[in-house]
This record gives sequence, structure tokens and C-alpha cells, in this order.
Amino acid sequence: MLRLVKSMRGCWRRNGQALCDCRRKWDSTPALAEEMLIFVQIMELESKTASLQAELDSAVPSSLSRLNQDPTNWLPRSPARHTLESHRGAITCVAFHPVFSSLASGSDDYAIKIWDWELGELERTLKGHTKAVLDLDFGGQKGNTLLASCSSDLTVKLWDPSNEYTNVRTLSGHDHSVSAVRFLTSSGNLLVSASRDTTLRIWDASTGYCVKTIRGHGDWVRDVSPSFDGKWLVSGGRDRSAIIWDAASGEAKATLIGHENFIECCAFAPPASYEHLATLAGLKKPPLASSSAEYVATGARDKTINIWDVRGTLIKTLVGHDNWVRGLVFHPGGKYLISVGDDKTIRCWDLSQEGRLVKTIDDAHGHFVSCIRWAPSVVNDVSTENAETTNGASKKKDAGKFRIRCAIATGSADLCVRVFIS
Repeated sequence: MLRLVKSMRGCWRRNGQALCDCRRKWDSTPALAEEMLIFVQIMELESKTASLQAELDSAVPSSLSRLNQDPTNWLPRSPARHTLESHRGAITCVAFHPVFSSLASGSDDYAIKIWDWELGELERTLKGHTKAVLDLDFGGQKGNTLLASCSSDLTVKLWDPSNEYTNVRTLSGHDHSVSAVRFLTSSGNLLVSASRDTTLRIWDASTGYCVKTIRGHGDWVRDVSPSFDGKWLVSGGRDRSAIIWDAASGEAKATLIGHENFIECCAFAPPASYEHLATLAGLKKPPLASSSAEYVATGARDKTINIWDVRGTLIKTLVGHDNWVRGLVFHPGGKYLISVGDDKTIRCWDLSQEGRLVKTIDDAHGHFVSCIRWAPSVVNDVSTENAETTNGASKKKDAGKFRIRCAIATGSADLCVRVFIS
């Protein structure tokens, strides 16, 4: 029978009519006729399957067909899936909604735009700030997500996505441009802002009150980022230092000094990175994953990225950018650090290879790349209690409950937002 199938398969490929002739030849033998009928049905199904696969491949980008790709090793690649154009000024900031496929962008044109990053479509434009929008972040209590924005107009504004992005509060108190804003956790009411007035302020989003003012920087604070549990803050700025703060007390834990120019961006490493960074630091064992503040990365106008431990020890300097480093994000899988800069590039650094530069996307934009964000991980089992992700890190012991979303957004002085998707 095997020889018959092989001969029939060749006959089918050479001439469909020949197969029909062969089928008639064997009709006199019931058993062989039944086997031939099954064989013909199989061949017809194979033909239909091949045709449908060809249609699918032509309709869907090949990157989407790699369903089994390990998200912990995914890196952005050119070209971007979407180039979003509508702003009339340089893009300064981007932020992903924690659940839905919404992406917010802010610009020197004073506006905030909300996009569907999966479809690449503009959904709405928010107006309210009277000067450049400098930073954005989504957060707030579960079921009551808010969008926070800050501006050169000295204010922080809160917008309600569930009510057509109505401006529900305006937080006033800073004496100069507010350059950065972040919710301390993805499901809490507290947020922190950094300003050119040299201070950090912690606000209660539910009341609009400033609950703490933190002082310690000697010049413009350019960026601030919380640890995944909101217990620690790291900030950096024009005084060329980064400071790690206890968010509850406002006391400085460590001051990181080593950059030769203004610090533009900073971020805590997620626990998934600890095993790689511990090796860089010369440790035999990584810190516990439950520890939320162990390593920090800072990017500066001196074109370098420094990686520090939280005691203030510089453990690695990454050299490769040809201009100011403007944004940093750790890969949620822990293996990579991704940076953008005024050299128009996106650069990927492999922390498991001592921070080696393993990928560069040249001309990721047509002008300075000013910001980068990674889409937050999502909870696979939505019924699981006490699940939370912030800054790419998981507070849940069972990390399998979280799914990494392979999506990155960047903004540029070329007036475009670009979305890189797996």
C-alpha cells in the first residue's frame, strides 16, 4: 500500500487527470477503492491547507506568525510596525495603558494624543496644558486607571480614560517646569513628580494633595522612577548625580556620582535582571527577587549608561551611543537593557554578556529619539488576587501568571511615535 500511495502522490502532482484514471482502474476492488478515496480526500485537504496558509502569510506580517517565540528574548527590529503622525511638535514622552491597547503621547505642541497601538490609529486628542507636555504615566487603583501628565506650565494633570479622558484634577505646587511623573505602583493612588525647581513631590491622586516634598538635588531634576513596589525612588538631573530615596520617609539612601554631564534618564532594574547584574558586580549569588531596589541604570548627556548597585558602587559603564542618552528601559525578561538617544538609534545591551551591545537599530527615527517605554506585562489569570506589575517587574511569586507584551513605543523630535511589535 505504501508503494501505491507514493505512486499515486507522484501521479497527482504530475497530472490530476491521471489520478482520476488510476482511481477508475481500482474501482473494481472495493478495499483498494476505499483506500484510494481516503487518499484523494487527504490530498485535497493538503491542497486546501497549503492554499489557506499562503493567504494567511500574505495577509499577516511574518513576525506575527512566530507564535512560539520566547518573549524573554524578544528585541525590537526595524521597520516599526506603526509610525504614528499627528503631533505638530517634537514628541517628548509616551506611555502604555496597563490593560488596553491604548498609547498616550505628549509633545512640545502642548497636546496629548491617545492612540490604539495595535491598529496604529489615533483615537483622540487631549488639550489642557498651556506649555509643552514633558511626561506621561498610567496608574491608579484597580478599576480606576488614570493618566497623569506633567508640563512646563508647572502642573500635573490627571485624566480619566473611563470618562472620555476628562481632566479630573490639576495638581499645582511646583515652582518650575515639571519634567517627569510616575505612579509609585500600577494600582495605587500615590504618584511622584520631578521638577526644574530641584524637588520631587509625592501626590495623592484621590485628593490632589501634595503629601511630601523631597529635597536634595542641586539643580533641575530631569527624571524619576520608582521601584516595582513603590518603596524606593531614583532620580537624576543636571547636578550630574542620581539619588536613591526612601519614598516613605523622603530620606536619601545613596548618591550615585560618576557621570560627566547631565543625567537624562534613570530606572531600577527588575528582579529578573538580578542574576545577570550580580555577575557583573562580582557576586556569587544574586539578591533575593523580593528585594525591590538592588541595581539602577542611568543615562546621560556624556553618551554613556552607568549601571550601579544601590550602595552607590558603579559596576559597569556601557559605551556605544554617539550622542545624549535620552531613555532607558529594562527588558521584562531581565536579560537586556534597551536605550535610545539623540544619535537616532535604539540600542540593545545584553546583561548576560557583561552588557555587550548586541543590536543597534540605526535611524530608528529621523531625528533625536527622546523617549522609550515598554508595554506593561498583563495578568494571564485575571481572577488571581494581589497580582500587580510595575516597571516591567512582577510582585507575584508565580511569575507564570504574567505574560510579557512584546511591544515598545518610542518618540522623537521628528514629530513621530513609532511602535515596535513582535
